Amino acid sequence: MVAAAIVLATAFASACQMTHDWHGSPVDPPAPAPALALTAGGGRAFDLAQERGKVVLVFFGYTHCPDVCPTTLADWSKARKLLGADTAGVRWVFVSVDPERDSPDTAAAYARRFDPAFVGLSGTPAQLEAVRAAWGVAAVPETPQADPHAAHGAGQAAPMTMVSHTPRTFVVDGEGRLRLLFDPQSRPEGIAADVKALL
Repeated sequence: MVAAAIVLATAFASACQMTHDWHGSPVDPPAPAPALALTAGGGRAFDLAQERGKVVLVFFGYTHCPDVCPTTLADWSKARKLLGADTAGVRWVFVSVDPERDSPDTAAAYARRFDPAFVGLSGTPAQLEAVRAAWGVAAVPETPQADPHAAHGAGQAAPMTMVSHTPRTFVVDGEGRLRLLFDPQSRPEGIAADVKALL
């Protein structure tokens, strides 16, 4: 009797997910998420494989990003508030693509500026290159062009190097499968609704 009830509950949950009107782009069929093992603040190790049972959102960016990175994390913060009590089963992970400027502590502090629950990760250039390749994430430094008409003097900041990078959010379900992709235009309400459907 108990086994039958579990089977029915699982089937009901699966049916709910199938009929959900997704706001993100579904990965169909769901695929095993690539490996993600890097360093969090304080030197703590983070391994996506240890997060089974949780819905994990992963975004690749950098702390000097002027637009899409702070906007995405601000939207995550709003989505987390909309989820309310459901956030215990969700992990929000920011991965730096700029190891030269973003140490694990820097990435962690940046992520926590948007929400104390957010995790910031970084690693060595070789580690991050391997992770980006596994996730299909591009990250290309763009050296700023000097303005020949600008006056340069002592105390003036040099033009900041930007990094052109893949701006999507990856969503991994509790079974470790890549399920959804969110683009930068995704709204917090849609993110929260989709995450709730995966819990």
